[in-house]
Parts: sequence; C-alpha cells; structure tokens
Amino acid sequence: MRIWAVANQKGGVGKTTTVVALGGLLAEQGERVLLVDLDPHGSLTTYFGQDPDGLSHSVFDLFQNKGRIPRDLPAQLALETPHRNLHLLPASSAMATLERRMVGVEGMGLIISRALATLWDDYDYVLIDNSPSLGVLMINAIAAAQHLLIPVQTEFLALKGLERMLHTLQMVMKSQNTGLRYTIVPTMYDRRTQASVQSLNRLRQDYGQDVLWRFAVPVDTRFRDASQRGMVPTALDNESQGVRAYRRLLSDLLRELAPEKSGRKRA
Repeated sequence: MRIWAVANQKGGVGKTTTVVALGGLLAEQGERVLLVDLDPHGSLTTYFGQDPDGLSHSVFDLFQNKGRIPRDLPAQLALETPHRNLHLLPASSAMATLERRMVGVEGMGLIISRALATLWDDYDYVLIDNSPSLGVLMINAIAAAQHLLIPVQTEFLALKGLERMLHTLQMVMKSQNTGLRYTIVPTMYDRRTQASVQSLNRLRQDYGQDVLWRFAVPVDTRFRDASQRGMVPTALDNESQGVRAYRRLLSDLLRELAPEKSGRKRA
C-alpha cells in the first residue's frame, strides 16, 4: 500500500480536486484506491453524494476508542463510490469537535496510521484529503503518509500560504523525528494572466526540482462540471487539459517513487 496525503494550510488551492483526479486515474488503471476525508467540512465526502451533516458513521468513529482501533471498524466505515476500484472513508461534521475532545489523550496522532494498517491488504493506494488548518487531523495525515502533495494555486497569497505549510511540515517532522518526502504541485494556472505566470516563475525560482513539480495543473472548468455530477474527472472528460496534467503528474510520481518499497511497516 502507498499512502499519499494532500495538504495545504490555505483553502481553495485544489486539494480535493487533486485527490479525486489522482484517485480516479489510479482506479482507472486497475489499482484499488481508498480516498480518506480528514476535513470536517467534508468536501470530498460531499463530492461523492454523501452528507457530512447526516452521516451516522465516519472517520470520527476511529477516534472514539482511546487510541485503539477495532480491527474490522475501518473496513466497515469505507463506502463504495459509483466508480470501480474507488472507495471512500467519509468525513462528518462531528470531526470539528476532535480538537476539544482529544486534549490530553495520548496516541491521537497515530489513529489514521493504525486504521490504515488494518486495510493494508485491501488497497493499493490511499489518498488523504485534509482541512486547511493544523490540528490533530493534519498531524494524523502527515504521520500516516509516505509522500505529501502540496497543491499551491499560482497566485501571490497562495505562495505565502505555501511558506506557512512548509514551516508547519518541518515542525511536525521535527517533533516526530521523522522525514517525509513532499512534492509542491502548482494548480489553477492560467497562462493568460500575468499574475499566474509570475507566480509560477516565482515558485520555480524559490524551489528546486527535487520538491517542485516541473509542470502546472491549468484552470479547467471540466473539474467543476465533474464535481457537480459526483464523477471523477476522467469519467467526464478523459482528455480535458486538467486531466492530462494530472495524468502527467501521476506518471512523474510513479516514476520517482518506483524504487521505493510498498511503504512503511504496518502500525
């Protein structure tokens, strides 16, 4: 199993779109894929027609056993989507209360790692969507992930948000005494606007090719159309410019990560 987290402390940069697009492409290739929604707002959950306010069971259930994970619980929580090979571990609004509930409780940063360990033989890839805030959920995602994708919109304010995200990542890795590979993914690129072009150039000046993806995901209205229909972008338009960009990103990620083994040992 390979576990990728998608995170940024700024909202509206394309995190959910990145999770859905890459997950759809992997599922299309025959990989067994689990999408995990760690955002209390539940954008990923809503994408596939589920109501975060109405779900009786969700990721929230994993945090209700004082750090222990009943072995069958994660599999019971996973929902089918309309797409073959693609399942969803949904979010609920109750997750917004976790910060208050988890104060002083040890081991809460490893809940998702432990849950995914019970699913190790069931899925080939796990993609984790995150809320745009640092807290117990993002810490869980970083602790579970083998690789972190950081989407960043090609505009000035998003670049400032990227700096905060990287600072947070360094603090978390230092506190956990671990390293985590990450890839910065420029998104919502519009070559017709000077601001977008300048922002992409700034990214290329400030970050090396070892952490910055060499291309950019363009603005693509087909992503919005796919979201409205609850479809992965490939199912709506397999050759839209945005899908082609994510297909290239996935190809680059798989090529770069090919020497790696299937990932960390089970928690």
